[in-house]
Amino acid sequence: MSQRSWFRPKRFGYGATPVTWEGWALTLGSAAIIAGSIVVMNMWVNRSNFIAWMIWAAIALIVVGVVVKVSRAKTDGDWRWRW
Repeated sequence: MSQRSWFRPKRFGYGATPVTWEGWALTLGSAAIIAGSIVVMNMWVNRSNFIAWMIWAAIALIVVGVVVKVSRAKTDGDWRWRW
């Protein structure tokens, strides 16, 4: 398996920027999953159903956590604040 980096550290701020198709696929795929889940929740779940929205929030946090973990592992360099 190739060990090339999917992301590079940002020039300003904190985090990473996608530089390969895999990095872009991860970024856009996770954004599509979150956006799609918001649409589905608004269409199918009553807005006053607090439990359903808390379950959605937990799942969204897990998705974001996985994306952050993978992008940190696939970044060429470290994440730190840059001016």
